[in-house]
Amino acid sequence: MLSLLTRWWRPVLRWMWRSLVALLIVFATLWGALALWYQLPGPAALVVTVMTLWALLGLGAALAMLRLFGVRRRPRAIPWAWLVASMILLAWWQTITPRGDRDWADDMAHLPRAEIQGDQVTLHNVRNFDWHSREHYTQRWETRTYDLSELESTDLIVSYWMGPAIAHTLVSFGFENGQQLVFSVEIRRQRNEAFSAIGGFFKQFELALIAADEHDIVRTRSNVRDEDVYLYRVALPDDAARQLFLAYLDEADDLRDTPAFYNTLTSNCTTLVFDMVKRIIPGLPADYRLLLSGYLPGYLFDLDALDTSRTLLELKSRGHISSRARAADNGGHALPDFSAAIRQGVPAPDGRLIDTGTPNE
Repeated sequence: MLSLLTRWWRPVLRWMWRSLVALLIVFATLWGALALWYQLPGPAALVVTVMTLWALLGLGAALAMLRLFGVRRRPRAIPWAWLVASMILLAWWQTITPRGDRDWADDMAHLPRAEIQGDQVTLHNVRNFDWHSREHYTQRWETRTYDLSELESTDLIVSYWMGPAIAHTLVSFGFENGQQLVFSVEIRRQRNEAFSAIGGFFKQFELALIAADEHDIVRTRSNVRDEDVYLYRVALPDDAARQLFLAYLDEADDLRDTPAFYNTLTSNCTTLVFDMVKRIIPGLPADYRLLLSGYLPGYLFDLDALDTSRTLLELKSRGHISSRARAADNGGHALPDFSAAIRQGVPAPDGRLIDTGTPNE
């Protein structure tokens, strides 16, 4: 009886093993095809030809593992040829390294550079564009000075551009004199280049850290791109806020000296900030909302990092700043009190309302 079971199970196990290997070959072949599409240099016809040959080789290797189409003996040459081609592809992939000297889009042309003396930070390349449309803008790169002893607030800005789960996250630091400085981790687009979530997995974009005025980086999302933008006041201790501000400056230095690739999943506008914060506040739990950044405010709420005297739904309602940002627009130019206007009615972490206007839109 045991002998019969053994004779029956061995073919089943061999088939399961061959099926698993074939499935891995299929996934690896798909990955390689996308890598070739996004990174192989040369005319489109050449790229498509190489992709097609690679895909056919992968398909042949998978079918050979499964012994389909009446093949009694597995043609070993095809899987081995695929394995060798895979090793060549991976070796080529490792030669693709990030660069800092491309023809960057105007709004990505400069990374911030800081000079720090005690509490005084002189920050070069603060972006302060006037956005008239996506394609038309007035460029301004400025040098500004910030006093870290006057750092008084940290705000999370969440801009939804593709459904409720996907959002771009920004962090805005406020100072006693009314200054607001926003840091944003973004793809460093080349001129005439557009974002691709899939391309972000395949080294298509370098990483950028932009320091900007709110009238620039908030308005371009709320007023020009018509995105839904929300602002949340974060309960971050003063020392932690200072460390986070300095961590952004260190990250900017690192990216300027050693360029890095953006990755849609592992190195993006939320995961990089989380990496900085967890070095400052150890023990922060990992959570799916760090990947689905549209739900990040709920993560912060569960950590008591927002005003928990109110519901998350109320914080979201009061923090919806899009219409206030549009109302603070003056023919493509933000009004001088833009930052104060968009915060009208937004609860601070201690339960206070910022200003006294009607919060709902």
